[in-house]
Amino acid sequence: MAAPTQSQQIKQNFLNHPYTQQASRFATGQVNALDAELNRYPLLRNIEQQTKVPKAYGVLALAASAVVLIFFNMFGLAQPVSNLIGWALPAYLSVQAIESPQSNDDKQWLTYWVVFGSLNLAESLGVRAILYWVPMYFVFKTLFTIWLMLPATRGAETLYYHVLRPVIGNVKQKSQSTTGQTNPFAKDSAAASGFNPAGTTAPSSFEREWASHLAGTTGYRY
Repeated sequence: MAAPTQSQQIKQNFLNHPYTQQASRFATGQVNALDAELNRYPLLRNIEQQTKVPKAYGVLALAASAVVLIFFNMFGLAQPVSNLIGWALPAYLSVQAIESPQSNDDKQWLTYWVVFGSLNLAESLGVRAILYWVPMYFVFKTLFTIWLMLPATRGAETLYYHVLRPVIGNVKQKSQSTTGQTNPFAKDSAAASGFNPAGTTAPSSFEREWASHLAGTTGYRY
């Protein structure tokens, strides 16, 4: 068995130091106490079950992120950081999704860009009012963007399915009311060619995957 290197020995001495162990026990006790306090809220318990992230760690990570973003906001860096997280990181991960052989991650990031683009369009229409009435707007926007993109939360798909999709479906249904289409998301080319099997009114792939996700059978990778 090889002798431990000097760095490993220093690490072991640090971890075995009484002060280090005392601090570790104190931190563990505080986290357990926070988890017991947060366990009183059913919403946090449901989020923990869905994301598989302990409640205490999630709250602490959210608080730490808010503190860091507030620090950046003090120096006028909140907007660049928000753009970096909202545009650059998803763009890189989208390229990885395109190059991967799987299709689930493609749909995940396509949904993100649809939702994120819609929100930025709405933001651009009233950005002056938003910045005036909402203090630390870019701090909240960054946290919201993280919620949109994380595979554990899948916020973009939640917003698309519950907000954007019904709105777009209502608009398309009104425009297709004269054609007799029952599914506003049916492929127009299929209707134009006279091909009208059950597939033209069947649920879309997004509907099927979303239903599978709600049943706990679909997994997305980052």
